[in-house]
Amino acid sequence: MSNALDQILKSLQEIEQMNLLIEQQGLTDTIRKLQTWQTNRLLATHDDLWNSKRFRPPMQFFADEIYGPKDFSERDVELTRAVPKMAKVIPEKGLESLQTAIRLNSLSLELDLALAQKMGGEVIDRNSYFECYRQSGSQSKREEQILLLENLSFDLPKVVKTPGISLILRLSRKPAKMAGVEILHAFLENGFNSFKKVGDVNDFINPVINRERAMMNALFSASSPTENPLPEVDSPE
Repeated sequence: MSNALDQILKSLQEIEQMNLLIEQQGLTDTIRKLQTWQTNRLLATHDDLWNSKRFRPPMQFFADEIYGPKDFSERDVELTRAVPKMAKVIPEKGLESLQTAIRLNSLSLELDLALAQKMGGEVIDRNSYFECYRQSGSQSKREEQILLLENLSFDLPKVVKTPGISLILRLSRKPAKMAGVEILHAFLENGFNSFKKVGDVNDFINPVINRERAMMNALFSASSPTENPLPEVDSPE
């Protein structure tokens, strides 16, 4: 079993344990609302990229597959069951991108759980998020989250540039379905399709990472709520 698959399995075990804790603490609804708010905040912060024909697909990919309130439990069960089979039907570079994405999901869920525990029953808005963000997570973990996002953004274009990868992904749809990794294969195809027309990925990822890091630093360094750098985002119902 490759190191990428080992790391995927480790992250999946962490996610499973956190999801059990979320259910036990009755935080499922809060987590979903929090993830919805964070996705909307991401799109508001990068509205120029979101409204760009060139950059809309990778922004959509991040919103749907990384930050959104999507139930990944079926994918995670599929992954856990099919880890030994994956190397036979998914290219190694694809596995490495998947490893980064799953680690990002795991860390993001860890940070979301800490935030949700601080939120309690509060309405999620820029003011409550500002206070709870600063109290619930270390800056080093937030920096790791940004680095993982950066790495994933560079990994996926490398997968796109792999000779014959488009054909490999198309031809491996049926084997992936037969091997029980259809959802994972769809994730890789979605990532491939999201980045294949971006061109120079630096044009996309540099503004995203620079803004996210600047916002993180501003959130942790703010001395009062008047210095809150978050945009106005509707509270999820």
